[in-house]
Amino acid sequence: MISVLGECVADAFADRRTRDRTGDQAARGAGDQAGAGGSAGDPELSLRVLPGGGPANTAVALARLGTPTRFLGRISRDVFGELFRDRLAASGVDLSGCVDAAEPSTLAVASLDARGQAAYSFHAEGAADWRWTPGELAAAGLGGSSCLHTGSLALVREPGREAVERFAAEAAARATVSIDPNVRPSLAPREAYDVPRWCALADIIKLSEDDLAFLVPGEPVAEVCDAWHEAGARLVVVTRGATGALVSLDGSRAEVAAPRVRVVDTVGAGDAFTAGLLHRLGERGLLGGRLDRLDLATAAEAASFAARVAALTCAVAGANPPWAYQLAEPATS
Repeated sequence: MISVLGECVADAFADRRTRDRTGDQAARGAGDQAGAGGSAGDPELSLRVLPGGGPANTAVALARLGTPTRFLGRISRDVFGELFRDRLAASGVDLSGCVDAAEPSTLAVASLDARGQAAYSFHAEGAADWRWTPGELAAAGLGGSSCLHTGSLALVREPGREAVERFAAEAAARATVSIDPNVRPSLAPREAYDVPRWCALADIIKLSEDDLAFLVPGEPVAEVCDAWHEAGARLVVVTRGATGALVSLDGSRAEVAAPRVRVVDTVGAGDAFTAGLLHRLGERGLLGGRLDRLDLATAAEAASFAARVAALTCAVAGANPPWAYQLAEPATS
């Protein structure tokens, strides 16, 4: 079993259009004057909201792949919180480690570019996700999990970041620890992402090349990986979008390719990659310790499997990772 600790986020996708005011009035009926203050051609923006958040996406993807998964999250009682719970439960995620939180959910408004890459503006002040206390985490516990995955905003946002980091450090005594920085520059400065310190408690560091460019701009990837190995992380994986991923195990490196698919958007692809990697390592019986029996060929094969999971996520709208049976179906290129 894998426990995933972190946030849920309501991903709102904007759809800008011009409303035909005349047609709108006609549809309402001649005597209905509601909304009649505007003129024909008023602009309007509608939001399509989907459940997201890096750790929640990873938990969903793990469960859909067949890994028993617990989610440790502070989930709001608001309408978005209901959406999060429904999605997690429908995917088979165990919610027994979640806190029923009074604070509001985090909202992220996403815009997609021509390549399907998402940029986010966050509405997160006072949100439920960042308010972990040591007592809440102690009550949630690891529940017998062989691996704890965390990162993203849980490790960088006050007031709960210190409690989350301490929980991960304590988990490292009996479980494999995986961290994905999942950098969000609009919500936390570079210095908040203290990856070298996290390497002291983490066995796996997975991040994107964009994360790497933000955290250590201009530094050679190999040198960064070696420094993080020296700090304690055995496995470092850097995802590179359509070009695949770099796998570094104790300084030995391999590259894996990404399958070709027709990309709808890239939302949740990195989270799906993380789930695929952890799922494959778990299938091989390698989680639960310091990855002592992991070799580079096995790590590269796990990353190749993870790239397939991420590619299938890119082929559909939103953070909608595949189920295990879909991995047997041919990819659409």
